[in-house]
Order: sequence, then C-alpha cells, then structure tokens
Amino acid sequence: MSAFDSLFKKPAIPTPSTKKRKLEPPIESPNDRYKATRLELNGKDKSRATTVEDAPDDDVDMDAEETFTAEADEDLEDEEGGRFFGGGITQREKEILDYMNDDEDDQGPEKIDISYLRKLALTFEKKISKNGEMRAKYEDDASKYMDSEAELDIEIKNLAILTEHPELYEEFASMGCLESLVGLLSHENTDIAIAVVQIIDELTDDEVEATPEQWNVLVNTMIEAQMLEMLTQNLERLREDVDDDRNGIYHTLSVFENLASNQAVSERVVKETKILGWLLERIKLKESPVSQNKQYSAEILSILVQNSVENRRKLIQINGVDVLLELLSSYRNRDPAKRGEEAELFENMFDTLTCLVDEREGKEKFVESEGVELCLIMLRDGKMSKARALRLMDHACSGVYGGVVCEQFVEAKGLKTLFGAFMKKQDAQTTEHQLGIFASLLRNLPADSAPRIRTLAKFVEKDYEKLDKIMALRADYSQRVSLVDREIAEERARADEEEREEREDEWDMRRLDAGLFCFQILDQVISWLAAEDDGARKRVTELLGKSKKSLEDVKSNLTEQLDGLDDSTEEGKGTKEMLMALVSCL
Repeated sequence: MSAFDSLFKKPAIPTPSTKKRKLEPPIESPNDRYKATRLELNGKDKSRATTVEDAPDDDVDMDAEETFTAEADEDLEDEEGGRFFGGGITQREKEILDYMNDDEDDQGPEKIDISYLRKLALTFEKKISKNGEMRAKYEDDASKYMDSEAELDIEIKNLAILTEHPELYEEFASMGCLESLVGLLSHENTDIAIAVVQIIDELTDDEVEATPEQWNVLVNTMIEAQMLEMLTQNLERLREDVDDDRNGIYHTLSVFENLASNQAVSERVVKETKILGWLLERIKLKESPVSQNKQYSAEILSILVQNSVENRRKLIQINGVDVLLELLSSYRNRDPAKRGEEAELFENMFDTLTCLVDEREGKEKFVESEGVELCLIMLRDGKMSKARALRLMDHACSGVYGGVVCEQFVEAKGLKTLFGAFMKKQDAQTTEHQLGIFASLLRNLPADSAPRIRTLAKFVEKDYEKLDKIMALRADYSQRVSLVDREIAEERARADEEEREEREDEWDMRRLDAGLFCFQILDQVISWLAAEDDGARKRVTELLGKSKKSLEDVKSNLTEQLDGLDDSTEEGKGTKEMLMALVSCL
C-alpha cells in the first residue's frame, strides 16, 4: 500500500507541462548588433565568419573607376568565357568567399573528446582575454573592440556542443571555464551576457541526457561562481522594450526553470536571490495583451513553490498571498481570454496560491486578505474561476491548521453556496473538492461551536437530502472500487512473488483511478455524521442495509486508511488521531 502514504493529502496541483515553452520569434535577430559591424579579415586571423555585402545591381555603372579592380576583372569569367555583368566583386571580396568555401570544405566529423574540449576551452579563454584587453585599450572607441566582441560571442555559442556530450561536463568544470563563463554574465555588453544565459539554458536543460551527477557538477560549479546573483542582477538591468533584452529575460527565466527541477537547488535559488520578489513585481505589471514573459514569470513562481515548503513560506513572507488574491480578483466577474498567455497566467496564479494555502502561514494570510470571501464570489458568479476557487477552498480548509479557514467559511455564509452546488449534477473533480471541504469542516470546526452546529444542520435539513446524496455516491464509488479490487485479486493470484512486487504501485494507482480517494473521504464524512447525530446514524444504517452493507464496512474502510497512513508528519499524526477516533465511535 506504498502509494497510499499521501492519500489524505489534497489532490496535487497540476504540474506545468514537461515540454519547455518556446520563445516567441523576436522582431529582430538577437545578433543584429554584430551583423551591423562587418568583420575585417587579415593575414594573421581568418578564423571568424565575415559579413559580405550584396553584389551590385545590374545597372551598376561599369565605367566608374572605383567599381572593380583589375584583378577582379580577370577573375570574373562566366561559364561561357564571357564577362559576368550581373554583379561584380572586388579581389578582396573574392578572397573572403574563397576562404569561406575552403572553410566549408574542411568541415567534417571531429572527435569530441577531452583533447577537443581542451582546445575549445583554450580558444574560449583566449577570446575572453583578448576582448578584455581590447576594451581596456580602446575603452572610448567601441569600433576598435567590436571585432573581439563578435569573436567572443561566437566562442560562447560554440560551447553548445557540450550539450551533446554531457560526459565532458565534469572535465569542463575542472578547467575553470565555467567560472569564466559565469563571469561574462556581468559583461558590459548585454548581448554577451545574453549569449551566456542562452548557453547556460541549453547546458542545464532537462532534454540534455546528463546524469544527475553530471548535472550537479555543472550547476554547483556555476552556483559557486555566483551565477544565481548575476542572473538576478541581469534581470534588473535588461529592458523589455528592447527585443534582445526581452529574449534575454526569457532565457534567464528558462534557466531558473531548469534549476527548479532539483529541490535543493530550487531552495538555494530562493534563499540566495530576490527572484521571488522580482517575479511578483513582474506579474503585477499591467499588460494588454499579456506578454509571454509575464506569463512565464507566473509559471516559474508556481514551479518554485510546488515541492518546497521553504519556498512557499518565503513567498508568504513577502506578501505573495495578498498580491495573488489582488491579481485574481479581476477575474471574479470575467474570464481570461481563452487559450493564450492570459489563460495560462490565470491558471498559474491559482496554482501558486493553492500551494501557499497548504501551509499554516498561508491559511492565516488567506483569511486575513479576505481570500474566503473572494472565493465565494467566484463560486457564485464566476465561470472559469469557479472550479479553481473550489479547489483553492478545498486546500485552504484542509489539514490540521485548516480550522481558521473553516470558521471563516461558515461566517461568510459559504454553507449555502457549497451545499446548493453539491445538490446539482457535477463532474467527478468538482464532487471530490466539495467532499473534501465537507470532511475538513467536520474535522476542524470546534465541538459544540456555532459554526459546527450550523454545518451539521445543513446535512440533516429537508429530511436528510444531502446525506441521501452522500450515501448514493458511496454506493457508486464502492461498486467501482470493488470491481477493480476483484480484477486485481485475480491478477495477484496468477502472478508470482516477483511480479507482485513489481505491480504493487500499478495496482494502487488503478484503485485510485477507480475513485478510492473519494470513497474514503465519503466514509469519513459518513462516520462524522453517524457519530454526532442519532438521526443521521439511523438513516446511514438503513441505506447501507439496502445494499447489504453495514457500518462495519465503513469501519473496515477507515481501518484500511489507517494501515496505509504515513504518520511521520504532523499532518499524518493528526489524520491518524482522527481516524482512530472515528473507528472507536463506529
């Protein structure tokens, strides 16, 4: 029953797609600045690509003295032996084209090994040194060091070959090149810094077939070189009204997404930088339509808090709950544009907030910032927001610290809204969250308190109609789970011991897919009602008898939940105490 350890945790927040999002094509190429500067080739250095101007048009004045050199006239013969008058090139341009053709001819498969890596690293370091020297020597004349900057840019991009050979990550780190690469994040030319961010994004991407050890060596080495601080500083200096800078911000966010795949690194990112504050401020910016970077910022925020309690608490401390509620309040009476960036922004903000209210501090802030009231408005008047608000309330009310939210829910007249919706036909997910709130109310509201009495009264009013529906749901889920249990029992009987061990998780998942979670929540609700109201206990017994069941079946279900419970956590201990009390009452 290993898969049941987290059974009483609320349904998981949907994880963002494992597919990395694609950057929208910029209006201009990120390398326009370099393309605008033609590189000069000389006899000493012909190792870099050169920009060649377009050939002259047909109506070029062939008599102009400066049009062609004598050398060019001799070489420009067409296949028929005549002169090629469609366009001319100078002797210098011909040499450049010849060099480029030779370079292409020389290209071929090269063995990518440590020897190759050392050459790559040496060239990379030389280009860094040369650029530094040129900048220092001609700091007041950019034209004098632009060539060295273009060459450095190319060498940075050449490092992308490592993504195909992650086995070289450790060796590359030992050479000190990663420190040099990270150092370029603070380069005065933001194009160089952006090129570095793009390479780091590629090297750390989850599509690279690196082992955890290789990835860790790469990432930890860069972090020790102050990568996290420099990435955040770059976010501060880049301007989104510039295409290149906007793309740089996008790739920086992508790096943070890559780093968040490791929980320890994710927590270090949040602890050592101000990224959470930057992300909050970014999604607060008003935009119409919503930009890709605003949506991506919301997604990274959601990813960072998904699996880390520490990150959630940090976001709560910097007023994340209040900011998210304020941003979501604009959707209480309207829907985001279907599909596109705004719809994803909407989903990610709800996901993040739902994670935050799983923590005690988040629940308290949620009540303080009138989150309960906002959710109830959405439950009554919302469209797309209705289902998300219900899930949010389910998480907020749950757990050993959910009492403060449950009391506010009743005080804000949420019972009428909740029970009214429950009596209507709903999909399975909506029903699951409604039942989760029922269970939380019965678990967390203080005994004999006015909110608890009002809640119990809702279950018994109108001749127990809500209880009748709960019992009908139990019969349905019991049938589904029993059918799967019989299938699993037959498969288990045919399997040998090794196969049984291999398939345990599969069988557990099949039971959950059949509705085991709802089935167990239903029996918790039924047990509470039977324990606290004699009329409800009588009605439950009668309805169970019609299906040839009894309270012993409910008790058996609770006992199974106890057997599969992980009581090593505070939540687990609280749930165990509750279940033991319910079993004793039955």
